[in-house]
Amino acid sequence: MPTTLETDPSALTARRFERMRPFGGDTAPPVDTTGLPPGPRWPVWLQSVGLLRFRHQFVPHLWREYGDVFTVRVVPGGRPLVLFTRPEHAKEIFAGDPEVFHAGKANAILGPIMGEHSLLLQDSSAHKRARALLMPAFNGQALRGYRSLVEEVARDEVARWRPGQELRSLDRMNALTLEVILRVVFGVTDEDRLARLRPCVNRTVNISPAVLLGWGYPALQRFGPWRKTVDNAYALDRLIYAEIRERRAAADLAERTDVLSRLIRAAPPQEATNGSSAADGGDRLTDEELRDQLVTLLLAGHETTATALAWALYELGRDPAQLVRARTAAGEGDDDWLEAVLKESMRLHPVIPMVVRTLIRPATVGGWDLPAGATVGPSIILTHARPDNHSDPSRFDPERFVGHNPPVNTWIPFGGGVRRCIGAGFSLMEGVAVLRQVLTSYDVTAVGADRPRVRNITSVPRRGARIRVG
Repeated sequence: MPTTLETDPSALTARRFERMRPFGGDTAPPVDTTGLPPGPRWPVWLQSVGLLRFRHQFVPHLWREYGDVFTVRVVPGGRPLVLFTRPEHAKEIFAGDPEVFHAGKANAILGPIMGEHSLLLQDSSAHKRARALLMPAFNGQALRGYRSLVEEVARDEVARWRPGQELRSLDRMNALTLEVILRVVFGVTDEDRLARLRPCVNRTVNISPAVLLGWGYPALQRFGPWRKTVDNAYALDRLIYAEIRERRAAADLAERTDVLSRLIRAAPPQEATNGSSAADGGDRLTDEELRDQLVTLLLAGHETTATALAWALYELGRDPAQLVRARTAAGEGDDDWLEAVLKESMRLHPVIPMVVRTLIRPATVGGWDLPAGATVGPSIILTHARPDNHSDPSRFDPERFVGHNPPVNTWIPFGGGVRRCIGAGFSLMEGVAVLRQVLTSYDVTAVGADRPRVRNITSVPRRGARIRVG
């Protein structure tokens, strides 16, 4: 018989907060910091603020000051983060032994929201199992099935625009991609349920770096923005668990193609290898596991694609020649060019600043002998901005991606190796479909200048990438 913990969403949420304190739990062993690459001698809190709040100025400054490899010391306790900028270094990290290079531990700050079963927080065999379960929902056949739904949502969004209207494209793209995720991942089409989910998701995404750091200090969670974030997490969990439990009992579960329904039906890999099928029952994903993967897909697949699309429309609106070329491609069904526009937007305006791994044992990267406990990773901001990786890197030029991709590990918005983003194909498919719908309907003109600002772990256009449509 299920226990109260297994059936009470609030109890499950409380347990997650207790287990997933980024800086809590067992005391981490000290890290040997002798012989690390150079870095600033500023106070740890100041370096942490620089990295979390002012990364687009702070990280390039460190590159100019210290070269291609440098160390930042961050909370808790001044633990070292070693950032790399060269593609050969990224290759070493992405190809590193997954038993040594742990991404889950490096992403621990996301634990209270995403949960211990999240694909982003798991390592080793647990990560391999979770990825195998999720992969069928994002293969080529599945993506083709999702395309018509994406096109429908994009068409409905653009139909609400009016010639001459000024828009914060980030707001409109966020609304559009959220709708896609709720329908494709959650399979929710009922307007009342969508109306309850939307504000909870938006409040989860739109949090500051200070709130992120607050997850590591439970005492803060009784006050101000931290308390509001906790309350919202409980509310979102109640909605998600209710959706999961109702979906399990749905009469049409076997015919549904949304990601949640696919995961409920999925047999864990060990069952499949023993000859069992999804229909045999057995050790299926628990409600808690399903919730963690859904939230991961929701947060990882919503804001990132929306931001890339917003920057793409803004950049096209700044360059009449590029806009004509893109509108022609949209009208002629040239999806390769539209994908190149999206990829160049991701290169010029990285949404995620870095790809990180925590070393479980000592390892050598880029000629540096690094201790266990250090976190390492390529800086996406710097990798995308190096002139030896991309000529004239400050120029928006989709031609870089036409007919070929840049050299390996010089374009890494989706990470790399066995941890490469499972939703990369979905993101590009969605972005192309949205650009096609917008550009076959309207011209776009950028309104004013814009630059990135840090929202949480992501960076977004400070002024919302304002455009005028006509």
